[in-house]
Formats: sequence, C-alpha cells, structure tokens
Amino acid sequence: MADVAGAIRAFGVAGVVTRGVYAALRTRRDARFERRNYAGRTVDLYSGPAVALGALAGCATLSTPRARAAGVLAVGAGALCGAYDDVRGDHRRGFRAHLAALRGGEVTSGAVKLTGIGGAGLAAGALLKERPLDKVLAGIVVAGTAHLVNLVDLRPGRATGVVLALGASGLRRGAAAAVPMGAAVAVLADDLGERTMIGDGGAHAVGAAVGVALAGGWGRGGLVAGAVGVLGAAAWGEWRAVRCAAGAGVGGGASRAVPRAPDPS
Repeated sequence: MADVAGAIRAFGVAGVVTRGVYAALRTRRDARFERRNYAGRTVDLYSGPAVALGALAGCATLSTPRARAAGVLAVGAGALCGAYDDVRGDHRRGFRAHLAALRGGEVTSGAVKLTGIGGAGLAAGALLKERPLDKVLAGIVVAGTAHLVNLVDLRPGRATGVVLALGASGLRRGAAAAVPMGAAVAVLADDLGERTMIGDGGAHAVGAAVGVALAGGWGRGGLVAGAVGVLGAAAWGEWRAVRCAAGAGVGGGASRAVPRAPDPS
C-alpha cells in the first residue's frame, strides 16, 4: 500500500471521532436509544451514530477526490436510511414484503433502505469507476457490502469483526479501507462487552465504507466476484427472513434486538 500516511490518518481520525461521539452520547439516558439484545440484556444504540460520524470524518481525510466523494455519499446514505429503520422499522421482513407494501402505496423502512442505499451505492460506483459496466458492478458492491454488514449483525462483535476482516483485505489497495476499520475498532470492546450495538444505522454506514474501499481498489474481475458474493448473501438473507417469519411468526430488524430477526432489506 503506497499511501501509508493517508491510511494512518484515516484510521486515526475515524477512531478518535467515533470514540469521542460515543463517549459524549453515553452520558445521556434515553429509552429511545436502548434495545434488548439476543440475550435479553439492555444495550444502547449510541455506537451507531458514533461509527457513522467517525466513518464520515475518516472519508473526508482521503486524498483521492473520487474516493472521498464516494465515501461521504455512501456512508451518509447508509447512516440516514439505517437510522430511519432503527427508529421506524416494522414487522415486515425481506425484500419481497417491503416491495409488495411499496406497490400498495406504503413506504416502509425497508423500502427506504432499499432505494436510498441502493441509489447511493450506484452513485458511489459511478464516481469510483470510468467504464459503464464497472460503475454498475462497483455500485452493487458498495450497496451490497452495506447490506452484508447489517445482515451479519446478529451477535456481539460479528458486524465489527467482518468490517475489520474485509477492511484488512483492502488495505494494500488504498487508504480508504482504514476508515471503517478505525471506526469499528473504537467501539469493538463495548460491542463485545454487550454494552452497545451499532444498529442498522451504524452497520449500513461502516458497511458502505468497506464497500467503497473494496470497489475502488478492485479491477473488473474483483468487481464481478464481489458483486456475485454480495448478491448471494442477499439471497441467503431473503431466504432466512422468509423462513424465520414462516416458522416463528416473529418480526425482525437486523441488529440483534429481541424479538427481532434478521432483516435483509
């Protein structure tokens, strides 16, 4: 990786901003930002906006204009749409359920995420690449990775762990991969300690940051493989959501909250 200084700067800024925002928010007690996790323990959602703001700050330090613009766009859209679902999420699970509601004239939180994050992902891909096919593939990778990180956020440390693993794989291709890693490291101990969860807002934000880093560094072959991978994960999430709804009759969200089950939207 050529831009070692840029990676260190991005990692540090993302981590410091994330930790500072999280520490400031934790001084407040607000039931709207509390959830029960998979084990029934009460945890806060403050790490969600913290990692989102940390990732935005880290993206702003990137020296490459296209990566900087794509990162701010994708992370911002992921944070806003995911936070909306954290607050307004309903019982419907899976893309088909949300699209069916949309056809009926009802805009669900899942539809907001699907259109908002999907659209921002495609716009980010258009910024990152030159050729039309590469733009589309990069957009799928960005939006799909945001979805993937949200999809695995079922137990403490899973989402942040995936962010760190995917980010590390992209470090040799550019400094952008250090952004989500810095944000994730800043809240990892609290996540593992079951004091907080990053929620849909945080998961989609840092997932989008990972997607921008990977898509920006990959050529055509990597983009094709990445797009196939995230689409496969989305299909698995759809199957799991339908299976959970049919078998247990419970609603869902993505982020470890009880009684909510994984939401692939």
